[in-house]
Order: sequence, then structure tokens, then C-alpha cells
Amino acid sequence: MAKEYSFDISAKIDMQNFKNAINMVDKEVANRYDFKGTTYEVSYKEKEKLLVLIASSDNKLDALKDIVVAKFLKQGLSSKVLEELRVEDSSGNNRKMTFKIVDYIESKEAKKITAEIKKMKLKVNAQIEGDSIRVKGAKLDDLQKVIKEIREREWEAPLVFENMR
Repeated sequence: MAKEYSFDISAKIDMQNFKNAINMVDKEVANRYDFKGTTYEVSYKEKEKLLVLIASSDNKLDALKDIVVAKFLKQGLSSKVLEELRVEDSSGNNRKMTFKIVDYIESKEAKKITAEIKKMKLKVNAQIEGDSIRVKGAKLDDLQKVIKEIREREWEAPLVFENMR
């Protein structure tokens, strides 16, 4: 029997890198001249999977968001990890921006990904298993082509390719 290879496509987040990025944001903002003497806060609510940014104005809020995205990219995380939910007034004349942490692939998108893999006409099999997609095939080259093609397309979830066996 020929050996079968496989890998998983998921949207898991390396939580250690995520928390490191949040800590780096705090350190950078504390040392930035444009934030001196202003109110700001970056808080991660683990149970609700929310990231909340609070700043004294919309301009400061946008700058804070840019810093967060830059630190995520530096830690190897996609900016698609954050989905903006709302921007609202907060206490003390501040502005508050709330993000949902995206660490899953929605079922609609998972179906689109499997359909794209089938369109490639390679000898691979893709099936949805919970919150990830398992791709199996007899040739490693075919699996690598699938990874390359899926990476090149634009998806809503921050895709991670793992468990290559």
C-alpha cells in the first residue's frame, strides 16, 4: 500500500505570540511621544475572545490600532486575526474600539476552500473535520501545490497550514 500524506488547514492562533504582541504594544505606546499624557488602554478579554482599545481621540485610536497590527505582523500573526466589531464613546470623553479574535474557519468559507481544492484537479482529498480542513494525497508535491494555491487566494480567516505528515 502506498504511503498517504496529509496536512491540516486551520485558523488557530499561537496564543503566546498573541500575548507577546499585546505586551509589546503596551511598551511601545508607553514610550511614544504622541501618547504622553493621554489616556489609552489595550486589554485582552480571553474568555470573550475580545481585544479592546481605548484612547482619548479617534486619531489616537487609529494609531493604537496600527501599532497592534504592526506588532501582530512582527510576531508572525495575520492582521485577519482581528475583526472590528464597533467603535463607540467610552467614559471620560474617550473612544473605544472592540475587536473579535478570529481563530476559526467559518463553515461557508471551509466549503469554499474545499471546492477550490477540488477545482485544482489534483489527486488529493479535502474534507472538513470540525474547525479545520484535512487534505490527504499520495504525493507530497500535490499537497505542496494545494498549499501554494490556497495561500495565493484571499480568505477571510487567517489560514494556518500545519501537521504535514
